[in-house]
Amino acid sequence: MIVVADASPLNYLIHIGCDTLLRDLYGRVFVPGAVLAELRHPSAPLTVGSWAAHIPSWIEVRAVAVQADAALDALDPGEREAIQLAQEERAGLLLIDEKRGRLEAKRRGIATTGTLGILVTAGSRGLIDAEAVFQQLVSTTTFRATPEVREAFFKLLRGIEG
Repeated sequence: MIVVADASPLNYLIHIGCDTLLRDLYGRVFVPGAVLAELRHPSAPLTVGSWAAHIPSWIEVRAVAVQADAALDALDPGEREAIQLAQEERAGLLLIDEKRGRLEAKRRGIATTGTLGILVTAGSRGLIDAEAVFQQLVSTTTFRATPEVREAFFKLLRGIEG
């Protein structure tokens, strides 16, 4: 399955030292150039910038071939390119957190999951203690989720454990 990543899930997973979950879950991940540029931005956390300067072999940077799409103008460059790359590559999954980007991807028939979905999947496969990693995520990063999203996350975890 081809998996494409936007910057947000990568940023958070790198920041908490869990980026290799993506390799363990998906094998390789495609990343468009605009996403890599976001991860290399001077304001990115030091760990993220360092990772982006020496990307692991399971990350494949891909250029987007399609022309500009006016329907994506409201999104940031990384989100735009991630959605376009997912369409071009007929990706089975797009890793993206931002609500507007997720809605546009779904409108285009692209399956999505975000940082919390990755944690649920990794937890269900016994790769991590998803609740402990979630606590690390919210206590050490700028990750935000609505109370409803948090409740859904813990409900999924309870379903896995129960």
